[in-house]
Amino acid sequence: MNQKIDYIVYSDGGSRGNPGSAAYGFLVYDKNKKKIYQEGKVIGTATNNQAEYAGILKALEYFNTKNTSYQNANIQFFLDSRLVVEQLSGNFKIKNDSLKKLFLQIKELTQKLEASIQYTHIRREFNKQADKLVNLALDQENPL
Repeated sequence: MNQKIDYIVYSDGGSRGNPGSAAYGFLVYDKNKKKIYQEGKVIGTATNNQAEYAGILKALEYFNTKNTSYQNANIQFFLDSRLVVEQLSGNFKIKNDSLKKLFLQIKELTQKLEASIQYTHIRREFNKQADKLVNLALDQENPL
């Protein structure tokens, strides 16, 4: 299926310790590859996977609250976590209860937005900007 993409999101999450101090980061680009928004924030103590899910959830919250023109959009997410991509795509089961809750929140926001969402795995080196937002947030929380 080859549909036009309206928005591209690069998303990442990470924790220092697993679980440990965690943050997410995401960047939103329009179809012309112009960056229109970015965000990186600390979420407290969480696992790497919880932080990955938080990035997607916060990006979807951005789409749901910022502009009604995002309604019915085709949005492609790029993540460097194969596990999260496969879980959100319905290919892997989610056994962890906290991830199940985040998954359900993501599905609810997707349905509310009435968007077509695609999740694509990319290698870590192609997700450097989102990773940088995660690390900047964590560095500001715990400066050296």
